[in-house]
Amino acid sequence: MANPPSSLQDKVVLVTGAAKRIGRGIALRLAREGARVAIHYGNSEAEARATAAECGGAPLFRANLESVAEIERMFDEVKGTLGRLDGLVNNAARFTRRDPLEVTEADWDFIHSVNLKAVFFCCQNGARLMRKTGGGRIVNISSLGGLRPWADHAHYCASKAGVIMLTRALAKAFAPEITVNSVAPGVIPFGELDAEATRMVQATPALRGGTPDEVAGAVVYFLGASNFITGQIVAVDGGLSQR
Repeated sequence: MANPPSSLQDKVVLVTGAAKRIGRGIALRLAREGARVAIHYGNSEAEARATAAECGGAPLFRANLESVAEIERMFDEVKGTLGRLDGLVNNAARFTRRDPLEVTEADWDFIHSVNLKAVFFCCQNGARLMRKTGGGRIVNISSLGGLRPWADHAHYCASKAGVIMLTRALAKAFAPEITVNSVAPGVIPFGELDAEATRMVQATPALRGGTPDEVAGAVVYFLGASNFITGQIVAVDGGLSQR
């Protein structure tokens, strides 16, 4: 007996930072769920093309997310290419480690320009497009670092805590047509872990790191959920946020 159609069947969903890592995992999962995935990338064109091919020939959209003008152009291109937008996954992000006493203005802006500022303007432009066709679903990828303080990542933690509060505020602002929720990954290993990440995995109640597909599972849930579920944060972290 054939499986019933997914609630995401033929839904147009844009994933930012979809060329690699967690974004790639989310895009592949959405394609398996039957969504019409749109792949955003910044500089990783080869990887983006490979992901798009694995998603059945998904369209590609390049934009420097530091620029609001480029964000606006990207959403115009999505509208022109796909005609609508049903879902948006704000995954693109930057991560650096710095002693807070050594963080410069450039360090701060490097993180916040993409991790927080771009998330807001992608939400804004995505919501404008979604409202033209009756609404939609936004999922912002935050981080365990937005829930728990990390001493050498104050600038990063601040950006991701900002994403969490932005999610809550926009959930109120965009209701009832558009929901806004967030997924906060814990340690999702790619290659060999450094000492800090290894300690975090050892402290995780699940006794392992997570996978991109486990993060994607939470994204799929929010994208398919009713508008009675909005402004919520789900940590996909093996229980580490409970420690």
